[in-house]
Amino acid sequence: MVNIHLKRIGKKKTLCYRVVVADSRFPRDGRFIDSIGSYDPKGKNLTKLDLMKYDAWIKKGAKPTKRVESIIKLYRENKLEGKVEKDEITS
Repeated sequence: MVNIHLKRIGKKKTLCYRVVVADSRFPRDGRFIDSIGSYDPKGKNLTKLDLMKYDAWIKKGAKPTKRVESIIKLYRENKLEGKVEKDEITS
C-alpha cells in the first residue's frame, strides 16, 4: 500500500518535514517514491506543497496520514503560519 506521510529532516530541535509518497513497508525516514513538498511547523522556513501532485497520488489510491490531511486542508485555506509559497495555478 502507498501512503503519503511526513519525512523528518533538519537538525535537532529545528524540525522540518518533507511530504513524501512512500510504500508503507519503508521506514519513516527511508526510501520514498515521490516528494510533493515541504512543511515547517515553526514557520521559520518555507512551506511549499504541490497540490496537483497530491491530487494525482490520491486518485492513484495513495492514503494520506491524518496529519498530512490536516496540513493540506490548512494549506488550501491559507491558514498556515509562517512563510508559505503557493503557485497561482493550484490556489
